[in-house]
Amino acid sequence: MKKILLLLAMLGFLYAEDGVKKVVFDLTTGDTKVFKQKVLSGISNQKSYYEGKLEELKVAVVIHGDAYKFFIKDLAASPYKKDTALAKESQEISQRLATLAKNNNVEFLMCESGMKHNNIDKTTLYNYVKITPNATIGLIDKQSEGYVYIPIKD
Repeated sequence: MKKILLLLAMLGFLYAEDGVKKVVFDLTTGDTKVFKQKVLSGISNQKSYYEGKLEELKVAVVIHGDAYKFFIKDLAASPYKKDTALAKESQEISQRLATLAKNNNVEFLMCESGMKHNNIDKTTLYNYVKITPNATIGLIDKQSEGYVYIPIKD
């Protein structure tokens, strides 16, 4: 009887792990409309869908290309200080990203190589943004962990 219970417990654990989906978004777009649709709204909708099926969705976002600007807390101290359109939407974007990071456990990884190239100091980033040596390494690491690759570009 104990063996049967142990086997059922192991099967339950394996089934629970099967209910976990993983996705890594390769974020390069600097287009605010695409960013809001695919990241801010899209990720929330996808998380809700899987929660409704009693499954978990783990999300990572690798940031590079033109997407750096969405993750800078002080635009005035960045290369994007003259982007007036972004400045108008900055507060909303900031709040929605913080919600994704805190409430939905979305992992944000920024390409350090591109940061250096674009003169972006890590102190200007939101505190939930982690640094990866470069975008390729971040994507390789996540895909090696079983994450499905989806690009978000212009």
